[in-house]
Amino acid sequence: MAEATDRRDAQSFEAGGSNRPKPVTTLRGWLDHLAASGRLAVARPDLALSFEIAAVAKRLDGRKATLFPRPGGHPIAVVSGLVSDRQWIAEAMGVEPHEVLARFQEAVLHPLPCREVGNAAAQEVVHRDVDLTRQLPVPVHNEHDNGAYITAGLLIARNPATGVQNVSIHRLQVSGPDRLGALLLPRHTNTFFEVAEAAGQPLDVAIVVGVDPLTLLSSQAIAPIDFDELTIAGALHGAPLAVVKCVTSELRVPADAEIVLEGRLLPHLREPEGPFGEFPQYYGERARRHVIEIAAVTHRTNPLFHTIVGGGLEHLLLGGIPREATLLSHLLRSFPNVRDVHLALGGVCRYHLHVQIAKRQEGEAKNIMMGAFAGHYDIKQVIVVDEDVDIHNPAEVEWAVATRFQADRDLMVVSESQGSRLDPSARNGVGAKMGLDATKPLDAPDMKFKRIRVPGEDAVDLGKVLVPGEDWRGILRTGAP
Repeated sequence: MAEATDRRDAQSFEAGGSNRPKPVTTLRGWLDHLAASGRLAVARPDLALSFEIAAVAKRLDGRKATLFPRPGGHPIAVVSGLVSDRQWIAEAMGVEPHEVLARFQEAVLHPLPCREVGNAAAQEVVHRDVDLTRQLPVPVHNEHDNGAYITAGLLIARNPATGVQNVSIHRLQVSGPDRLGALLLPRHTNTFFEVAEAAGQPLDVAIVVGVDPLTLLSSQAIAPIDFDELTIAGALHGAPLAVVKCVTSELRVPADAEIVLEGRLLPHLREPEGPFGEFPQYYGERARRHVIEIAAVTHRTNPLFHTIVGGGLEHLLLGGIPREATLLSHLLRSFPNVRDVHLALGGVCRYHLHVQIAKRQEGEAKNIMMGAFAGHYDIKQVIVVDEDVDIHNPAEVEWAVATRFQADRDLMVVSESQGSRLDPSARNGVGAKMGLDATKPLDAPDMKFKRIRVPGEDAVDLGKVLVPGEDWRGILRTGAP
Protein backbone atom coordinates (compact mmCIF):
# COMPACT_ATOMS: atom_id res chain seq x y z
CA MET A 1 0.00 0.00 0.00
CA ALA A 2 2.80 2.43 0.92
CA GLU A 3 4.65 1.75 -2.35
CA ALA A 4 1.46 2.34 -4.34
CA THR A 5 1.07 5.71 -2.62
CA ASP A 6 4.68 6.54 -3.44
CA ARG A 7 4.09 5.77 -7.14
CA ARG A 8 0.93 7.91 -7.24
CA ASP A 9 2.94 10.72 -5.69
CA ALA A 10 5.49 10.60 -8.49
CA GLN A 11 2.78 10.43 -11.18
CA SER A 12 1.04 13.50 -9.75
CA PHE A 13 3.96 15.61 -11.02
CA GLU A 14 3.42 14.48 -14.60
CA ALA A 15 0.02 16.09 -15.12
CA GLY A 16 0.13 18.02 -18.37
CA GLY A 17 -1.67 21.05 -19.78
CA SER A 18 -3.05 23.56 -17.31
CA ASN A 19 -3.48 21.02 -14.51
CA ARG A 20 -1.41 22.01 -11.50
CA PRO A 21 0.66 19.16 -10.01
CA LYS A 22 -0.54 17.85 -6.67
CA PRO A 23 1.62 18.33 -3.58
CA VAL A 24 4.04 15.56 -2.73
CA THR A 25 3.06 13.39 0.25
CA THR A 26 5.81 10.76 0.48
CA LEU A 27 9.59 10.79 0.52
CA ARG A 28 9.85 7.98 -2.01
CA GLY A 29 7.46 9.68 -4.42
CA TRP A 30 9.64 12.78 -4.20
CA LEU A 31 12.75 10.74 -4.99
CA ASP A 32 10.95 9.28 -8.02
CA HIS A 33 10.18 12.82 -9.20
CA LEU A 34 13.75 14.00 -8.75
CA ALA A 35 15.06 10.91 -10.55
CA ALA A 36 12.65 11.42 -13.47
CA SER A 37 13.85 15.01 -13.87
CA GLY A 38 17.57 14.18 -13.66
CA ARG A 39 18.04 15.57 -10.17
CA LEU A 40 18.83 12.40 -8.21
CA ALA A 41 22.40 11.12 -8.25
CA VAL A 42 23.16 7.58 -7.06
CA ALA A 43 26.60 7.05 -5.57
CA ARG A 44 28.54 3.84 -5.87
CA PRO A 45 27.97 1.54 -2.87
CA ASP A 46 30.10 1.46 0.27
CA LEU A 47 31.18 5.11 0.53
CA ALA A 48 32.51 5.89 4.00
CA LEU A 49 30.11 7.25 6.61
CA SER A 50 32.82 9.55 7.93
CA PHE A 51 33.13 12.61 5.66
CA GLU A 52 32.92 10.85 2.26
CA ILE A 53 29.11 10.88 2.07
CA ALA A 54 28.99 14.50 3.24
CA ALA A 55 31.70 15.47 0.73
CA VAL A 56 29.74 14.06 -2.23
CA ALA A 57 26.44 15.57 -1.02
CA LYS A 58 28.10 18.97 -0.54
CA ARG A 59 29.60 18.92 -4.05
CA LEU A 60 26.11 18.32 -5.48
CA ASP A 61 24.43 20.78 -3.11
CA GLY A 62 21.67 22.71 -4.89
CA ARG A 63 21.99 20.67 -8.10
CA LYS A 64 21.08 17.10 -7.23
CA ALA A 65 19.89 15.02 -4.31
CA THR A 66 22.08 12.01 -3.65
CA LEU A 67 21.28 8.40 -2.72
CA PHE A 68 24.05 6.40 -1.05
CA PRO A 69 23.53 2.60 -1.21
CA ARG A 70 25.19 0.47 1.46
CA PRO A 71 26.97 3.40 3.18
CA GLY A 72 29.98 2.10 5.05
CA GLY A 73 28.67 -1.40 4.29
CA HIS A 74 25.40 -0.73 6.17
CA PRO A 75 22.21 -2.23 4.67
CA ILE A 76 20.20 1.00 5.15
CA ALA A 77 20.73 3.56 2.36
CA VAL A 78 21.38 7.24 3.11
CA VAL A 79 19.80 10.11 1.17
CA SER A 80 20.71 13.81 1.25
CA GLY A 81 19.94 17.09 -0.52
CA LEU A 82 16.16 16.60 -0.81
CA VAL A 83 15.19 20.29 -0.79
CA SER A 84 18.33 22.25 -1.60
CA ASP A 85 16.69 24.66 -4.06
CA ARG A 86 13.70 27.03 -3.66
CA GLN A 87 12.28 25.85 -6.99
CA TRP A 88 12.22 22.28 -5.67
CA ILE A 89 10.21 23.34 -2.64
CA ALA A 90 7.69 25.03 -4.93
CA GLU A 91 7.43 21.82 -6.96
CA ALA A 92 6.85 19.77 -3.82
CA MET A 93 3.99 22.13 -2.91
CA GLY A 94 2.58 22.03 -6.44
CA VAL A 95 2.84 25.83 -6.84
CA GLU A 96 4.94 28.39 -8.67
CA PRO A 97 8.02 29.74 -6.83
CA HIS A 98 6.42 33.14 -6.18
CA GLU A 99 3.48 31.38 -4.49
CA VAL A 100 5.52 29.46 -1.88
CA LEU A 101 5.18 31.93 1.00
CA ALA A 102 1.46 32.47 0.40
CA ARG A 103 0.85 28.71 0.29
CA PHE A 104 2.76 28.19 3.53
CA GLN A 105 0.89 31.08 5.19
CA GLU A 106 -2.41 29.56 4.11
CA ALA A 107 -1.46 26.19 5.61
CA VAL A 108 -0.53 27.80 8.93
CA LEU A 109 -3.85 29.68 9.04
CA HIS A 110 -5.91 26.61 8.04
CA PRO A 111 -4.21 23.53 9.53
CA LEU A 112 -5.77 20.07 9.18
CA PRO A 113 -5.97 17.78 12.24
CA CYS A 114 -4.03 14.55 11.83
CA ARG A 115 -5.70 11.22 11.04
CA GLU A 116 -4.67 8.36 13.33
CA VAL A 117 -4.19 4.88 11.84
CA GLY A 118 -3.67 1.51 13.49
CA ASN A 119 -0.98 0.08 11.22
CA ALA A 120 1.86 2.00 9.65
CA ALA A 121 4.84 1.47 7.39
CA ALA A 122 6.94 3.27 10.02
CA GLN A 123 6.44 0.31 12.38
CA GLU A 124 6.99 -2.62 10.03
CA VAL A 125 10.18 -3.45 11.96
CA VAL A 126 10.55 -2.87 15.72
CA HIS A 127 13.83 -2.99 17.68
CA ARG A 128 13.52 -2.90 21.46
CA ASP A 129 17.13 -3.96 21.92
CA VAL A 130 18.61 -0.65 20.82
CA ASP A 131 22.08 -0.13 19.38
CA LEU A 132 22.15 3.03 17.27
CA THR A 133 25.78 2.50 16.29
CA ARG A 134 24.82 -0.79 14.65
CA GLN A 135 21.20 -0.27 13.56
CA LEU A 136 21.51 3.11 11.79
CA PRO A 137 24.00 4.52 9.24
CA VAL A 138 24.63 7.89 10.90
CA PRO A 139 27.26 9.95 9.02
CA VAL A 140 29.98 12.25 10.31
CA HIS A 141 29.70 15.50 8.35
CA ASN A 142 32.17 18.30 9.02
CA GLU A 143 35.85 18.09 9.91
CA HIS A 144 35.65 18.87 13.63
CA ASP A 145 32.20 17.43 14.39
CA ASN A 146 32.32 15.40 17.58
CA GLY A 147 31.33 12.16 15.86
CA ALA A 148 28.16 11.01 14.12
CA TYR A 149 25.06 13.25 14.19
CA ILE A 150 21.40 12.74 13.33
CA THR A 151 20.66 16.01 11.53
CA ALA A 152 17.29 15.51 9.81
CA GLY A 153 15.33 14.07 12.72
CA LEU A 154 11.97 15.65 13.54
CA LEU A 155 11.84 15.68 17.34
CA ILE A 156 8.25 15.32 18.56
CA ALA A 157 7.34 16.04 22.19
CA ARG A 158 4.12 16.74 24.11
CA ASN A 159 3.33 19.62 26.43
CA PRO A 160 3.03 17.90 29.86
CA ALA A 161 0.26 20.34 30.81
CA THR A 162 -1.93 20.09 27.70
CA GLY A 163 -0.80 17.02 25.77
CA VAL A 164 -0.43 19.01 22.54
CA GLN A 165 2.56 18.02 20.44
CA ASN A 166 5.41 20.14 19.12
CA VAL A 167 7.69 19.31 16.18
CA SER A 168 11.20 20.69 15.71
CA ILE A 169 14.65 19.71 14.45
CA HIS A 170 17.66 19.55 16.78
CA ARG A 171 21.22 18.40 16.27
CA LEU A 172 21.53 14.97 17.90
CA GLN A 173 24.93 13.51 18.68
CA VAL A 174 25.17 9.72 18.85
CA SER A 175 26.88 9.38 22.25
CA GLY A 176 26.35 5.66 22.82
CA PRO A 177 24.30 2.65 21.72
CA ASP A 178 21.08 4.09 23.20
CA ARG A 179 22.11 7.67 23.95
CA LEU A 180 21.90 11.00 22.12
CA GLY A 181 23.23 14.40 23.10
CA ALA A 182 20.80 17.18 22.16
CA LEU A 183 21.09 20.95 21.79
CA LEU A 184 17.79 22.45 23.00
CA LEU A 185 17.49 26.16 22.29
CA PRO A 186 15.03 28.25 24.39
CA ARG A 187 11.94 27.24 22.43
CA HIS A 188 8.94 24.98 22.90
CA THR A 189 10.65 21.60 23.38
CA ASN A 190 12.88 23.11 26.04
CA THR A 191 9.84 24.68 27.73
CA PHE A 192 8.11 21.27 27.86
CA PHE A 193 11.24 19.67 29.26
CA GLU A 194 11.62 22.30 31.97
CA VAL A 195 8.08 21.52 33.18
CA ALA A 196 8.81 17.78 33.25
CA GLU A 197 12.23 18.24 34.87
CA ALA A 198 10.78 20.47 37.59
CA ALA A 199 8.51 17.54 38.47
CA GLY A 200 11.47 15.14 38.41
CA GLN A 201 10.07 13.38 35.32
CA PRO A 202 11.59 12.52 31.92
CA LEU A 203 9.95 13.91 28.79
CA ASP A 204 8.89 11.39 26.14
CA VAL A 205 10.22 12.21 22.67
CA ALA A 206 10.14 10.62 19.24
CA ILE A 207 12.73 11.36 16.55
CA VAL A 208 11.40 10.86 13.04
CA VAL A 209 13.94 10.41 10.24
CA GLY A 210 12.85 10.28 6.60
CA VAL A 211 9.64 12.17 5.76
CA ASP A 212 8.31 13.96 2.69
CA PRO A 213 9.62 17.50 1.98
CA LEU A 214 6.44 19.28 3.12
CA THR A 215 6.33 17.54 6.50
CA LEU A 216 10.01 18.39 6.86
CA LEU A 217 9.29 22.04 6.00
CA SER A 218 6.33 22.20 8.39
CA SER A 219 8.54 21.27 11.31
CA GLN A 220 10.31 24.61 10.94
CA ALA A 221 7.20 26.80 11.18
CA ILE A 222 7.40 29.56 13.79
CA ALA A 223 4.13 28.65 15.45
CA PRO A 224 2.75 29.48 18.92
CA ILE A 225 3.06 26.99 21.75
CA ASP A 226 0.45 24.20 21.67
CA PHE A 227 0.31 24.21 17.87
CA ASP A 228 1.15 20.81 16.37
CA GLU A 229 3.21 21.47 13.24
CA LEU A 230 2.07 18.13 11.77
CA THR A 231 -1.30 19.82 11.14
CA ILE A 232 0.50 22.26 8.82
CA ALA A 233 1.88 19.31 6.90
CA GLY A 234 -1.66 18.02 6.40
CA ALA A 235 -2.78 21.40 5.07
CA LEU A 236 0.15 21.49 2.64
CA HIS A 237 -0.69 17.96 1.49
CA GLY A 238 -4.32 18.86 1.02
CA ALA A 239 -5.42 16.00 3.31
CA PRO A 240 -4.93 15.11 7.00
CA LEU A 241 -1.52 13.61 7.73
CA ALA A 242 -1.72 9.95 8.74
CA VAL A 243 -0.09 9.37 12.13
CA VAL A 244 0.42 6.32 14.33
CA LYS A 245 0.86 5.95 18.09
CA CYS A 246 4.40 5.15 19.21
CA VAL A 247 5.04 1.67 20.60
CA THR A 248 6.49 3.01 23.90
CA SER A 249 4.63 6.30 24.47
CA GLU A 250 1.53 8.34 23.69
CA LEU A 251 3.27 10.36 21.00
CA ARG A 252 1.93 10.27 17.44
CA VAL A 253 4.36 10.17 14.53
CA PRO A 254 3.94 10.27 10.72
CA ALA A 255 2.76 6.85 9.61
CA ASP A 256 4.80 6.90 6.39
CA ALA A 257 8.08 7.84 8.08
CA GLU A 258 11.14 5.80 7.22
CA ILE A 259 12.61 5.53 10.76
CA VAL A 260 11.42 6.48 14.26
CA LEU A 261 13.52 6.59 17.43
CA GLU A 262 11.41 6.49 20.60
CA GLY A 263 12.91 7.69 23.86
CA ARG A 264 12.90 10.28 26.61
CA LEU A 265 14.80 13.35 27.66
CA LEU A 266 16.37 12.54 31.02
CA PRO A 267 15.89 15.02 33.91
CA HIS A 268 18.77 16.51 35.91
CA LEU A 269 21.40 15.13 33.55
CA ARG A 270 23.72 16.94 31.14
CA GLU A 271 26.61 15.41 29.21
CA PRO A 272 29.25 16.80 26.80
CA GLU A 273 27.98 17.48 23.25
CA GLY A 274 29.66 19.16 20.28
CA PRO A 275 31.35 20.74 18.47
CA PHE A 276 29.11 20.52 15.41
CA GLY A 277 29.11 22.38 12.07
CA GLU A 278 26.09 24.71 12.18
CA PHE A 279 24.16 26.92 9.75
CA PRO A 280 26.32 30.06 10.26
CA GLN A 281 29.16 28.02 8.66
CA TYR A 282 30.96 27.80 12.01
CA TYR A 283 31.04 25.15 14.73
CA GLY A 284 28.58 25.17 17.60
CA GLU A 285 30.75 24.90 20.70
CA ARG A 286 31.14 21.91 22.98
CA ALA A 287 29.20 22.08 26.24
CA ARG A 288 27.22 19.97 28.67
CA ARG A 289 23.80 19.48 27.12
CA HIS A 290 20.57 17.50 27.37
CA VAL A 291 20.55 13.72 27.07
CA ILE A 292 18.03 11.48 25.28
CA GLU A 293 17.79 7.77 26.11
CA ILE A 294 16.37 5.67 23.25
CA ALA A 295 14.03 2.82 24.21
CA ALA A 296 12.98 1.55 20.77
CA VAL A 297 13.70 1.98 17.07
CA THR A 298 11.00 1.31 14.48
CA HIS A 299 11.28 1.55 10.71
CA ARG A 300 9.99 0.48 7.33
CA THR A 301 11.25 -2.66 5.66
CA ASN A 302 14.37 -1.47 3.78
CA PRO A 303 14.18 2.12 5.10
CA LEU A 304 16.02 5.24 3.98
CA PHE A 305 18.07 7.39 6.37
CA HIS A 306 17.87 11.10 5.55
CA THR A 307 20.86 13.23 6.55
CA ILE A 308 21.29 17.01 6.19
CA VAL A 309 24.85 18.27 5.80
CA GLY A 310 25.37 20.98 8.39
CA GLY A 311 25.60 24.42 6.79
CA GLY A 312 24.48 23.20 3.34
CA LEU A 313 21.65 24.64 1.24
CA GLU A 314 19.13 22.08 2.49
CA HIS A 315 19.93 23.12 6.07
CA LEU A 316 19.56 26.82 5.26
CA LEU A 317 16.41 26.71 3.11
CA LEU A 318 14.46 24.48 5.48
CA GLY A 319 14.85 27.08 8.20
CA GLY A 320 14.59 30.12 5.94
CA ILE A 321 11.33 29.66 4.01
CA PRO A 322 9.01 29.04 7.01
CA ARG A 323 10.58 32.05 8.74
CA GLU A 324 9.99 34.21 5.68
CA ALA A 325 6.31 33.23 5.68
CA THR A 326 5.98 34.01 9.38
CA LEU A 327 7.82 37.32 9.14
CA LEU A 328 5.73 38.39 6.14
CA SER A 329 2.51 37.68 8.03
CA HIS A 330 3.88 39.50 11.08
CA LEU A 331 4.82 42.63 9.12
CA LEU A 332 1.59 42.74 7.09
CA ARG A 333 -0.45 43.12 10.28
CA SER A 334 0.98 46.62 10.75
CA PHE A 335 2.34 47.45 7.30
CA PRO A 336 -0.04 46.35 4.52
CA ASN A 337 2.24 47.95 1.93
CA VAL A 338 4.94 45.29 2.51
CA ARG A 339 5.12 43.36 -0.74
CA ASP A 340 7.65 40.60 -0.06
CA VAL A 341 10.41 39.47 2.30
CA HIS A 342 13.51 37.36 1.77
CA LEU A 343 16.06 35.88 4.17
CA ALA A 344 19.25 36.16 2.15
CA LEU A 345 21.51 33.19 1.59
CA GLY A 346 24.52 35.37 2.46
CA GLY A 347 22.91 35.92 5.86
CA VAL A 348 22.58 32.12 6.26
CA CYS A 349 18.79 32.39 5.72
CA ARG A 350 18.45 33.56 9.33
CA TYR A 351 20.22 36.84 10.02
CA HIS A 352 19.75 39.18 6.99
CA LEU A 353 16.22 40.14 5.93
CA HIS A 354 15.37 42.03 2.73
CA VAL A 355 11.96 43.73 2.71
CA GLN A 356 10.25 45.09 -0.41
CA ILE A 357 7.65 47.83 0.13
CA ALA A 358 5.38 50.24 -1.71
CA LYS A 359 6.62 53.31 0.13
CA ARG A 360 3.90 55.65 1.43
CA GLN A 361 5.70 58.11 3.69
CA GLU A 362 9.14 59.00 4.96
CA GLY A 363 10.31 57.25 8.12
CA GLU A 364 8.14 54.23 7.42
CA ALA A 365 11.12 52.03 6.54
CA LYS A 366 12.55 52.48 10.05
CA ASN A 367 9.25 51.38 11.60
CA ILE A 368 9.31 48.30 9.36
CA MET A 369 12.85 47.54 10.50
CA MET A 370 11.74 47.64 14.15
CA GLY A 371 8.81 45.40 13.34
CA ALA A 372 11.11 42.90 11.66
CA PHE A 373 13.51 42.87 14.62
CA ALA A 374 10.53 42.12 16.88
CA GLY A 375 9.38 39.36 14.55
CA HIS A 376 12.29 37.05 15.40
CA TYR A 377 15.30 37.61 17.61
CA ASP A 378 17.63 35.97 15.07
CA ILE A 379 17.19 38.91 12.65
CA LYS A 380 20.42 40.89 12.70
CA GLN A 381 20.19 43.11 9.60
CA VAL A 382 17.19 44.49 7.70
CA ILE A 383 17.40 46.22 4.31
CA VAL A 384 14.21 47.91 3.10
CA VAL A 385 13.89 48.58 -0.65
CA ASP A 386 11.30 49.81 -3.15
CA GLU A 387 9.03 47.73 -5.36
CA ASP A 388 11.35 47.99 -8.37
CA VAL A 389 14.13 46.07 -6.56
CA ASP A 390 14.23 42.26 -6.80
CA ILE A 391 14.94 41.21 -3.21
CA HIS A 392 15.86 37.68 -4.32
CA ASN A 393 18.77 39.08 -6.36
CA PRO A 394 21.69 40.07 -4.08
CA ALA A 395 23.16 42.35 -6.77
CA GLU A 396 19.87 44.31 -6.99
CA VAL A 397 19.73 44.80 -3.22
CA GLU A 398 23.37 45.88 -3.11
CA TRP A 399 22.67 48.31 -5.98
CA ALA A 400 19.78 49.83 -4.01
CA VAL A 401 22.05 50.31 -0.99
CA ALA A 402 24.76 51.81 -3.21
CA THR A 403 22.44 54.37 -4.87
CA ARG A 404 19.61 55.06 -2.38
CA PHE A 405 21.22 54.82 1.06
CA GLN A 406 23.23 57.33 3.07
CA ALA A 407 24.58 56.13 6.42
CA ASP A 408 24.15 59.44 8.28
CA ARG A 409 20.39 59.56 7.67
CA ASP A 410 19.28 56.06 6.63
CA LEU A 411 21.07 53.81 9.12
CA MET A 412 19.55 52.41 12.33
CA VAL A 413 21.62 50.58 14.96
CA VAL A 414 20.18 48.85 18.04
CA SER A 415 22.93 47.82 20.45
CA GLU A 416 22.86 45.24 23.24
CA SER A 417 19.87 43.35 21.84
CA GLN A 418 18.99 39.65 21.87
CA GLY A 419 20.23 37.70 18.89
CA SER A 420 21.22 34.19 17.91
CA ARG A 421 23.30 32.15 20.32
CA LEU A 422 24.89 30.46 17.31
CA ASP A 423 26.21 33.77 15.95
CA PRO A 424 29.93 33.60 16.81
CA SER A 425 30.22 37.41 16.78
CA ALA A 426 27.57 37.77 19.51
CA ARG A 427 28.31 37.72 23.22
CA ASN A 428 26.32 34.75 24.50
CA GLY A 429 23.51 35.67 22.12
CA VAL A 430 23.65 39.43 22.81
CA GLY A 431 24.70 41.72 19.96
CA ALA A 432 23.61 44.58 17.73
CA LYS A 433 21.01 44.97 15.00
CA MET A 434 21.32 47.16 11.92
CA GLY A 435 18.66 48.52 9.59
CA LEU A 436 19.27 50.19 6.22
CA ASP A 437 16.65 52.30 4.48
CA ALA A 438 17.50 51.88 0.78
CA THR A 439 14.27 53.42 -0.53
CA LYS A 440 13.94 56.48 -2.76
CA PRO A 441 12.81 59.79 -1.20
CA LEU A 442 9.17 60.38 -2.04
CA ASP A 443 9.80 63.99 -3.07
CA ALA A 444 12.77 63.25 -5.34
CA PRO A 445 12.58 64.65 -8.90
CA ASP A 446 11.27 61.96 -11.25
CA MET A 447 14.43 61.64 -13.34
CA LYS A 448 16.84 61.55 -10.38
CA PHE A 449 16.02 57.92 -9.52
CA LYS A 450 14.72 56.82 -12.93
CA ARG A 451 16.30 53.45 -13.76
CA ILE A 452 17.87 53.23 -17.20
CA ARG A 453 16.15 50.94 -19.68
CA VAL A 454 16.63 49.96 -23.31
CA PRO A 455 13.22 50.01 -25.06
CA GLY A 456 12.21 46.60 -26.38
CA GLU A 457 14.89 44.68 -24.46
CA ASP A 458 12.46 42.27 -22.86
CA ALA A 459 10.61 41.63 -26.11
CA VAL A 460 13.65 40.63 -28.18
CA ASP A 461 13.50 37.06 -29.52
CA LEU A 462 17.19 36.15 -29.60
CA GLY A 463 16.48 33.00 -31.59
CA LYS A 464 15.25 35.15 -34.49
CA VAL A 465 17.96 37.81 -34.49
CA LEU A 466 21.14 35.84 -33.78
CA VAL A 467 23.05 33.50 -36.09
CA PRO A 468 26.12 31.29 -35.41
CA GLY A 469 29.23 33.43 -35.06
CA GLU A 470 31.95 31.04 -36.16
CA ASP A 471 32.08 32.61 -39.67
CA TRP A 472 31.86 36.21 -38.53
CA ARG A 473 34.56 37.31 -41.01
CA GLY A 474 32.63 35.88 -43.92
CA ILE A 475 29.42 37.48 -42.70
CA LEU A 476 31.15 40.86 -42.68
CA ARG A 477 32.36 40.33 -46.27
CA THR A 478 29.06 39.15 -47.74
CA GLY A 479 26.57 40.82 -45.41
CA ALA A 480 24.71 37.54 -44.95
CA PRO A 481 25.22 34.38 -42.84
